[in-house]
Amino acid sequence: MVRAMADLVDPSRLALVRARARDDAMFLQQEAADEVKDRLEMVNRTFTRPAVVTGFPHVWRSVFPQAVIVPDDEVLALEPGAHDLVIHGLSLHWANDPVTQLFQCGKALAPDGLFIGVTYAGQTLSELRAVLGETEIETRGGLSPRVLPMAEIRDLGHILQMAGLALPVADAAVRTVTYADAYALMRDLRAMGEGNALRARAGPGTRAYFDRAAARYAEAYGQDGRIPATFEMVFLTGWAPHESQQKPLKPGSAAARLADALGAAQSKLPD
Repeated sequence: MVRAMADLVDPSRLALVRARARDDAMFLQQEAADEVKDRLEMVNRTFTRPAVVTGFPHVWRSVFPQAVIVPDDEVLALEPGAHDLVIHGLSLHWANDPVTQLFQCGKALAPDGLFIGVTYAGQTLSELRAVLGETEIETRGGLSPRVLPMAEIRDLGHILQMAGLALPVADAAVRTVTYADAYALMRDLRAMGEGNALRARAGPGTRAYFDRAAARYAEAYGQDGRIPATFEMVFLTGWAPHESQQKPLKPGSAAARLADALGAAQSKLPD
């Protein structure tokens, strides 16, 4: 299910987590920005009034230097109808209300303007999520939130429609990064600005707890002395509605029958 109007994320904690991020750990943010740029080059249009919504402005500004950069606050500092392109840059997974985030992006678009977003999704950190949960149950008899829940691609595609964007498309790219051990992965997540910013986050774990989780990670997923970490990026595109866009045909308006196209016999159903 899509998280809507939830209160999962602590904004003040998120700001602190991001303030500790390091430039040398921004490789996934950089990869996302570069991929968005590549996708835009395949669109047969020149954008002159772009805006980027992001929690990491320096990364996205380096790729889109002409864009207006705004933080991914609950209320976005975007002027209605002012942009022909709005990019949501790998921050949507931290939104307490992602539908409203995309709705605001859509309202900032001029008619027939393009929205393109990228966000982490369901498979992201699936290995870490599993081993921390198993270790929590084993050592404490219950679960405490340590990894942000992620929306699935089908839900992310649905929120494009909920936000009023036309011609919505969602597609995923999965990247696997390997680390020496679980400690190296968790250090890298902190350096990426992707540490635990959940409002109901678990308290600090003991060294024994994390040692057990690291051992479990290596046992379950390790290969050749390293462990994998999955990052699923979902790319979302949609357009501000405009009369020039293609629209679905009305029911009953088809010029040919499906049965004829398939070469199938047609039988009348009883009344």
